[in-house]
Amino acid sequence: MARTRFRSDPGLTWRMGGVGLGLVLLYVAFGAVLMSLVDIGPALVITLGMAWGQWYFSDSLALKSMGARIVEPEQAPELHAMIDRLVALADMPKPKVAVAVTDVPNAFATGRSPSHAAVCVTTGIMQRLDADELEGVLAHELAHVAHRDVSVMTVASSMGLLAGFLTRWGFWLGGSRRDGRSGAAMIVVVLVSVVVAFLSHLLTRALSRYRELSADRSGAYLTGRPTKLASALTKISGEMAAIPTEDLREVQQMNAFFFSPAVNGTTVRELMSTHPSLERRLEQLARISADLADRG
Repeated sequence: MARTRFRSDPGLTWRMGGVGLGLVLLYVAFGAVLMSLVDIGPALVITLGMAWGQWYFSDSLALKSMGARIVEPEQAPELHAMIDRLVALADMPKPKVAVAVTDVPNAFATGRSPSHAAVCVTTGIMQRLDADELEGVLAHELAHVAHRDVSVMTVASSMGLLAGFLTRWGFWLGGSRRDGRSGAAMIVVVLVSVVVAFLSHLLTRALSRYRELSADRSGAYLTGRPTKLASALTKISGEMAAIPTEDLREVQQMNAFFFSPAVNGTTVRELMSTHPSLERRLEQLARISADLADRG
């Protein structure tokens, strides 16, 4: 992670490395199978270009997908003041600050590095949380930036989409090998791509759940007010159930990056969820509160 005053998390570092290695091995195997069946030269070049572009422009792409806009200090003085205080406390570069006009109460961080990052909040979350609760959420998002897990999640989340592109267009841009087995090759490639997509989905979700707990922990220790973060979590989870389903669907593509999952009345299985359960997050914050009280 970047050198900041956020608490380091060796567990997160090991998990990011393990998931990254697992995804690399998974997609190398997938590429080997695909290359043995399909001439994918042009498709591979296009895919690598897409992967680089998605990583390099990850902050602007994420903000655009939410319809968010960068705001200057004179446009959102209170929001900037909170982030200024937190980055000074954490001793880290200040990210760009953005606001998305939507009633969905949430926040997220994005970017390829701490010096090329953005933190975005929705108008919905600013209307529902008080200043201390919002500061706790912002500390959580800045922890993602400091830990660099935002960049890892961006790459991990995009690999499945890029593999799908390679599978679909490899045959068109390169063509199957001229051995009379194009039909069988297509079946094999589709089956392998389904397995690869499922395994990468599991790896990404496992990392996503842990990184949320890590950001909760780091943000709570930085501000010294875990109860405010717990209060924000409880409020947002309760408010999410009242948001119309069509509004939630519009922001589903950012679910893995959100402070709180954008689900409405749906029970998400632990194995496939992007976030740990609310109960688990609140239990961790309660332990941190007790720890801080003992120290105090």
